[in-house]
Amino acid sequence: MARYLVIGKSGQLAQALAQEGGADVHCAGHAEADLQDTKALGAALDRHLPKLVINAGAYTAVDKAETEPELCRALNVSGPETLARLCDTRGIPLIHLSTDCVFDGEKTSPYTPQDAVRPLCVYGQSKLDGELAVRATAARSLIVRVSWIFSHYGSNFVTTMLRLAETRKEVSVVNDQYGCPTHAPALARGLLQIAERVSVSGHNAWGVYHLAGAGETDRATMAELIYQSSLSHGGPVAQVRAIPTKDYPTPACRPLNARLDMSDTTRVFGVELPDWEEGLDETVQILTEEMKAS
Repeated sequence: MARYLVIGKSGQLAQALAQEGGADVHCAGHAEADLQDTKALGAALDRHLPKLVINAGAYTAVDKAETEPELCRALNVSGPETLARLCDTRGIPLIHLSTDCVFDGEKTSPYTPQDAVRPLCVYGQSKLDGELAVRATAARSLIVRVSWIFSHYGSNFVTTMLRLAETRKEVSVVNDQYGCPTHAPALARGLLQIAERVSVSGHNAWGVYHLAGAGETDRATMAELIYQSSLSHGGPVAQVRAIPTKDYPTPACRPLNARLDMSDTTRVFGVELPDWEEGLDETVQILTEEMKAS
């Protein structure tokens, strides 16, 4: 029987956790553990009897959330709160994933877990409220904020850039949004290391932590590196036109500074992710090979 139960199955992180965790991980998708279905969540916990639960399920369509606030909050606030209550009554530790979008991006240095939060959009507010609900409901819970996840799984910035290059010679990308891109497999390995520490008796360092790839960049520079890698693997390439965020309006506002400080995570858990660029070439190579084969 799997040691860890992951809520979520089709998302980037859930797929990476399944791959990296092997038999230790069971990913429960919507059909088995719907965050809006209390009975299903309880039944999944009782069926698998995990040592720890990782909630990787969420509403993640940042722009769409502006017109679907009720659904967004159901999946990002009410669902996690229910899951936290069910875990708490069973004595099961919970790791709940959150986001850099809880910050306003006005700080000039990376954000620590202790920094003031001020979301700029519906999605960010829902994730913050979800954090607060989980922490208030489950005594043995960790909030782990992550940033700019990419991989060959699902849809993300890398897959979008490659797809656009198939039909466009030039792509406009913002150059004033900064973050710490995070390779999903590396993130999964880091979370499993944390899970190992948390699931043993005696752990009491509960609270909020940050976990993202080492290094930082802006979106336009990341796009250029994606195309450099794609070129080396015979994939699609486009010219990057760097523009400010004000020239690329979106329904949801995003923090210009989404960089996360991971020093607390390293100090408490001994976990430090590799530089994000190490996973980028691997991701692009897999994706370009898939594109050639299709």
